[in-house]
Amino acid sequence: MSKGKRPAVLFVCLGNICRSPTAEAVFRARAAAAGLDVEIDSAGTGAWHVGKSPDPRAQAAGEARGYDLSPLRARQVKAADFQRFDLILAMDEDNYEMLCLKAPGDVRERIVMMMDFAPDHPERSVPDPYYGGDDGFAHVLDMLEEASDGLIAHLSR
Repeated sequence: MSKGKRPAVLFVCLGNICRSPTAEAVFRARAAAAGLDVEIDSAGTGAWHVGKSPDPRAQAAGEARGYDLSPLRARQVKAADFQRFDLILAMDEDNYEMLCLKAPGDVRERIVMMMDFAPDHPERSVPDPYYGGDDGFAHVLDMLEEASDGLIAHLSR
């Protein structure tokens, strides 16, 4: 990230209705509380849910912890994102690999795993809670809160 430039981060999962909008909402709230001025967005590698609201279970889990996902709408990663964002944070290995395949060679180093910012956490990928129960959404929130705090510390340096 260049000096003086407002950092920009993009959170990416498969459909942009569970993990990445949750990451966006969590990070947005925590960054604001930390006084960090950062551009924040989320997207999916797939286009199935473009224009749709986050999963109602993700919204409910987030709301229970004070995060508002309701204004967010799913979108797909586009070519311009690779130039616009300083960090592109993949929720899992599959999306990481997909992003690396799509990215121009000169920006691949900006694509990282979200959980790289929670090095003490045993899981390296944020699991997709879509086909599971409500406890999966709570687990994802736990992981994303931990990783968001690590990301804030990284960006604050």
